[in-house]
Amino acid sequence: MILMVVGTRPEIVKMASVVDACRKLHVDHQIVHATQHYDWEMSGQFLRELGFPKADHHVDVGSGSPAMQTSKAMIGLERVILKENPDAVVVQGDTNTVLGSALASVKIRIPVCHVEAGLRSYDTRMPEEHNRRLVDHMSSVLFAPTSHAAATLRRERTWGRIVVTGNTAIDACLEFAEKAMDKSRILDHIMFQEFVLATFHRAENVDYRPTLGTIVKVLAECPVPVVFPVHPRTMDRLRKFHLVRRLSACEKVQLLPALGYLDILSLMMRCTFVITDSGGIQEEATAPNIRKFVFVLRRRTDRPESVRAGFARVVGDHDADSILRAIRHVNHRIPLGQKSPYGDGKAGLRIARDLKHGSFTEPDGHPHP
Repeated sequence: MILMVVGTRPEIVKMASVVDACRKLHVDHQIVHATQHYDWEMSGQFLRELGFPKADHHVDVGSGSPAMQTSKAMIGLERVILKENPDAVVVQGDTNTVLGSALASVKIRIPVCHVEAGLRSYDTRMPEEHNRRLVDHMSSVLFAPTSHAAATLRRERTWGRIVVTGNTAIDACLEFAEKAMDKSRILDHIMFQEFVLATFHRAENVDYRPTLGTIVKVLAECPVPVVFPVHPRTMDRLRKFHLVRRLSACEKVQLLPALGYLDILSLMMRCTFVITDSGGIQEEATAPNIRKFVFVLRRRTDRPESVRAGFARVVGDHDADSILRAIRHVNHRIPLGQKSPYGDGKAGLRIARDLKHGSFTEPDGHPHP
């Protein structure tokens, strides 16, 4: 039996196709929902929209410091593992929940399978960078989304078995596009015929006033109207730093509350281009049914495949005038890559097939009993 852990919006979206494929292939599994995104907008709404099965176990990670979230995940998952004695634990991504779950597993010699292994930004300001490095080096199976990620894992001499699968973000975009067009009504509420989609939530951007001020200037002076669904963390910082008024007063910026996955998918399919600090959106924008150019307001990206394929450009996070010049010079008919560098939308199926085979080893190379 496999334990599959989800705790945040990206984990829910990216594990949806894995869970569905495991069900179809009759892979014995149970779902652990570790509620790191503890409000409805950031977790429950995504579970409902994606038809995610009811969790078999709940671990209350909630809010708090990184150490508190990691320790709660460790303690909670250890209890589940000791009760269920799984063959392996599957985690996705780079959150505190993922790190805590992986630590709890290896401490009691349960193999860890890491979905989306091998991503690196080499930006040490990112707490996620530390999490995913640690998880990769304690995992028995490393599901790398691209050959670039797999090469990173080999270069770092990770212990686990590496499997290139594609990225499950593409699975979700292809699976739920029709449902988004049918169910989402967000476009009825957008003020502009042509617009840019903006999203920002990373701690290294929104927790530092000068950087958040740069983002606000870029959005307020963007040559194309901006639709900005505001992450709860970002709205809190905009208010704290007294920056929200400038955006609210700008006629070319439409602020929206945090949205569900189907609404975000609808906006991505309809927008002209994207301005973001999100790694997931850099992947999703390359999907065959989206194909949008992305300006990445970060110093480095952990999705260099998007840049190399012609879907994204990293424009930094401190010089608003330079960023705006880059945006003004973009051709709306900019030639994008021929295809997504993140696979064909069958990553979840490849992962489920590997899990069904059950070839798990512990980091010391010995088979799990």
